[in-house]
Amino acid sequence: MAKSFFEKNKTLLIILGVVLVIGMIFAGYYNKFIMLDQDIQGQWSEVNNQYQRQADLIPNLISVLSSAVSVETGFVKDVTAARTNYQAATNDYDRDVAGTQMNSGISAVVNAVAENYPVLQANKQYIALMDELAGTQNRITVARGRYIEYILAYNKAVKTFPGNIFANMFGYSEMKYYEAPAGTETPSLGTGQLP
Repeated sequence: MAKSFFEKNKTLLIILGVVLVIGMIFAGYYNKFIMLDQDIQGQWSEVNNQYQRQADLIPNLISVLSSAVSVETGFVKDVTAARTNYQAATNDYDRDVAGTQMNSGISAVVNAVAENYPVLQANKQYIALMDELAGTQNRITVARGRYIEYILAYNKAVKTFPGNIFANMFGYSEMKYYEAPAGTETPSLGTGQLP
């Protein structure tokens, strides 16, 4: 009786099956690390997107304030400088520092101007702009939170077994979590003085 193809090549087929399963495991882990890395990159892009939205609103803020009140040039210079620094930044850290400076400058001036110029509280353009800026600052906070969550998922995958073995093979290592730029402070509110 003649042996079938499968009986003749049983050992070869088993070896090919094992190689195929191992190859699929490697591909699965490689794709997992690629997707996790892309999630992180995409979420940081969203943080930058919201910073850019904020930077785009600053000229409107200056225009509304200038037309409604006599704003001290210190405010205009500080917020404009932070916006310029954001636009000139060449890396994520510098963009984050400048974005945080924009947040602080806007928060300080909004509160000081509102206290000194209550007529602004009735200005529809000012109110709409403040809502836009507050919404943008909230979006920045949410986007940073998601960025941290993605880093957490990535770091878990990189540090746990057997992912750590594959991560080392593919050149993936632990990422640092988001940290606020050094020297950033929450502005003191309610001073009644323009910056």
